[in-house]
Amino acid sequence: MTTRIARLDSRALIRVSGPDARPFLHDLLTQDVETLKPGELRFGALLSPPGRLLFDLFLWGEPDAVVLDVAADRRDSLLQRLAMYRLRAQVTVEAIDRGVLAAWDGPLPEGFVADPRTPELGGRSLADHAATDATEGDWQAHRLAVGVPDPTADAPSDKTYPIEANFDLLNGINFQKGCFVGQETTSRMKRRGAIKTRMLPITFDGPLPPFGAEILNGELRAGEVLSGRDGGAMALLRLDRLDGALTVEERPVTTRRPTWMETST
Repeated sequence: MTTRIARLDSRALIRVSGPDARPFLHDLLTQDVETLKPGELRFGALLSPPGRLLFDLFLWGEPDAVVLDVAADRRDSLLQRLAMYRLRAQVTVEAIDRGVLAAWDGPLPEGFVADPRTPELGGRSLADHAATDATEGDWQAHRLAVGVPDPTADAPSDKTYPIEANFDLLNGINFQKGCFVGQETTSRMKRRGAIKTRMLPITFDGPLPPFGAEILNGELRAGEVLSGRDGGAMALLRLDRLDGALTVEERPVTTRRPTWMETST
């Protein structure tokens, strides 16, 4: 199988450097940054104090810095948020211009690191120039087929809990690291098992319903459609209403538990 490579223009980069870079980020993010090694890639998030998703992030380890891979349309907001938290920390926070690449459907080329969420997604790399043979749309179709949400598209800022977006199952939260912004709510949800809704892939016939379109189980609301394409999408679904005939706009809906979810629970 030939490996496919696409440039992800929807992503942008921030470098955090300086003596306090790792402890500064470690105290903010859901991921362990203190032990992040050069060349290593981890997945995490910055939450609001009440524990809702603000930014999904990939963290790249460098010898003297951490590079954050964030949604391009949220980079300026993240820069402002980090500046607010910086206080007296000895860190430099700056936008940098490099490409973000994704590779899938074959062996990872040199310079790519396995996607930390699940190996089924393939890998990622940072590069100024690279040969590509696929589009970002192809990559998004692959991600959807694997059943992994895109938090930027599926979780409007400050409205969704990370566990609802499956961060706990996709290696996006380190529950052993101690405090981070929003940690109390996140840990309580996991500890008590009070997880009522999760994002799952769905299939249906015909065009993609509008974002937020209601999914019904009989006459009961079972969830809502998120991002996707004709014939399939991600959905935020109530776990107690998955059994039975689901519909959206009077069209039958089929839900699917991805293989990575089966091995994570």
